[in-house]
Amino acid sequence: MKSITELKKLTANTIRILAAEGVQKANSGHPGMPMGMADVAMILWTEFLIHNPNEPKWINRDRFVLSAGHGSMLLYSLLHLSGYDCTLDDLKSFRQWNSRTPGHPEYGLLPGVETSTGPLGQGFGNGVGMAIASKMMSARFGDELFGNHYIYGIVSDGDLMEGISHEAASVAGHLKLGNIIYFYDDNSITIEGKTDLTFSENVGKRFEGYGWHVLNIDAYDHEGIRKAILSARNEKEKPTIIITKSHIGFGSPNKVDTAEVHGSPLGKDELAAAKKNLDWNYEQEFYVPDEVKNVFETRKNELIKIYKDWNTKLETWKKSYPEKSELLNKYLSNWLPENLEEELLNAVPKDSNATRSLSSKVIQKIAQNIPNFIGGSADLAPSTNTFMNGFDAISPGKFSGRNFHFGIREHAMGSILNGIMLYGGFKAFGATFFVFSDYMRPAIRLAAIMELPVIYVFTHDSIFVGEDGPTHQPVEHLAVLRAIPHVTVIRPADGLETAMAWAYALRNQKNPVALILTRQKIDNIERNVEFQSEQFLKGAYIISEESDGKIDFVITASGSELPVAVEAKKKLEKDFNIRVVSIPSREIFERQSQQYKAEIFPKDVPVVVIEAASMNGWGDLFRQKLLTIGMTRFGASAPYKTLAEKFGFTPDAVAEKIINWMNE
Repeated sequence: MKSITELKKLTANTIRILAAEGVQKANSGHPGMPMGMADVAMILWTEFLIHNPNEPKWINRDRFVLSAGHGSMLLYSLLHLSGYDCTLDDLKSFRQWNSRTPGHPEYGLLPGVETSTGPLGQGFGNGVGMAIASKMMSARFGDELFGNHYIYGIVSDGDLMEGISHEAASVAGHLKLGNIIYFYDDNSITIEGKTDLTFSENVGKRFEGYGWHVLNIDAYDHEGIRKAILSARNEKEKPTIIITKSHIGFGSPNKVDTAEVHGSPLGKDELAAAKKNLDWNYEQEFYVPDEVKNVFETRKNELIKIYKDWNTKLETWKKSYPEKSELLNKYLSNWLPENLEEELLNAVPKDSNATRSLSSKVIQKIAQNIPNFIGGSADLAPSTNTFMNGFDAISPGKFSGRNFHFGIREHAMGSILNGIMLYGGFKAFGATFFVFSDYMRPAIRLAAIMELPVIYVFTHDSIFVGEDGPTHQPVEHLAVLRAIPHVTVIRPADGLETAMAWAYALRNQKNPVALILTRQKIDNIERNVEFQSEQFLKGAYIISEESDGKIDFVITASGSELPVAVEAKKKLEKDFNIRVVSIPSREIFERQSQQYKAEIFPKDVPVVVIEAASMNGWGDLFRQKLLTIGMTRFGASAPYKTLAEKFGFTPDAVAEKIINWMNE
């Protein structure tokens, strides 16, 4: 009969060996971090973390974020031992084709994986978003049943070096997110060697400066780990970082504390030596001793009882608060008004305006009708026009609001939005100038990988930003966003299109949507075809029909260039039979049937594309004769009407280019 101390040591070593064996079998991976942090993870998962392996999406569970995603075998081993749908075969197929245990954790492959991590710092920011969402749920529905849980995480030296962690930590400290408890795996090793090659700051003082609660422990002192977690949970006003002095590759007699164990298997001989060093006396690979199985089975039974007790309280709460219960159902079921499109179309004025201003009208209507719609801007709300009037902003100790002030932190904003959407219950957007989507691209890419329906509001969408000059004028950004799989880019041209773009984004339950909006006013679009919302929702539709007979060519454009296309047609229609098509979203259009595509753009008819941006990708869409009128250089500082003239985006200039092209 083992003592409690011996049993806990065996449990930690089981995690350690499973992780090392998984990496060794794959002959690829990172065994060092899981081996170094196994004791911390063991104490957390067997004594503190509240979750239910049988109900992985339980709304009031604690979340565990492995920001140091390269140590994924640590998480997979914990999920297997805890009773999640993660088998020994899953551990044995680590990093293999069609495996549910890829090299870095991927959301959606295994229950219990809360987010896709690996790009360092992103998980850190996701956890901050989850903590904010938890506070918002608590503020709306009461902390007895909702939001009274913690966001735990393991972060690495690499996470803390990446700039995003600075931004996200600053947000968390400012908002006093006492529900965050992060373990900093301070093992002093990176890929290139010792961290002191590049990293000599005082992490504790840095986080104290952010307003965090800072603790220091040894990674193998079980009682110290427990006391630190309890201290962190008792600190309600500050997020906690527990600086955990660890040894990368702990247990490996020859590779412990070396960079060699960071990203390479131990090797068969060293793995055998590690087992001997750890008094691991089991010959079978991927073996879990019965005593360890009992530890996790006992904990699972405790967790199931906690879950059942919570459900009993929930049913009582629903009967006592039927209106709140109905509201909660709306939060958790992706509820939308049946007449959403009608409401939003009625919200936009008929006169010409910048699409950012038209979007603001739509946002106000959405806020009035959809209770879980939340979002904000990176210090640009007066410019992006995204503040929801009549609703409070999130602030320290006040989480019932709907507006966010993210500050000048686009990196963190993107990652925090992902965390909010991963948490569940909210429809979230973030806004900034389109050119600064560059700062958000890693988070956008991860949202796309995880298929999260985050909404991005990117204003100041082209060179027509004007006087601010080329540093603030997006040129390549449409092409960049369109190049990311699963991202839907919508660039509306007037109020009707803007309303429908928002409707699409709200109804979308899978994949990010980016709304690309103008700073400058757009002239009214003269349609000779009645606007039909279902046509817009196909990504491209006819706004000006040709005369009877053979079409000479189709002019298509998005956003502010669409009125230019209509005016160019007027100048050319005496000599040519022309159709004008709005193409607000290439991604949506490309998903349509071949029949619909051919109806809008007949295969043998030349096409002219006008977009004040890089034209990369249009040749992939149109294989017929094609003229692209776009940007081949950066912009310039001048009034936007001057830029339109100088860069050839006036009706006269477009018409001249088309005539020359048709006469070639």
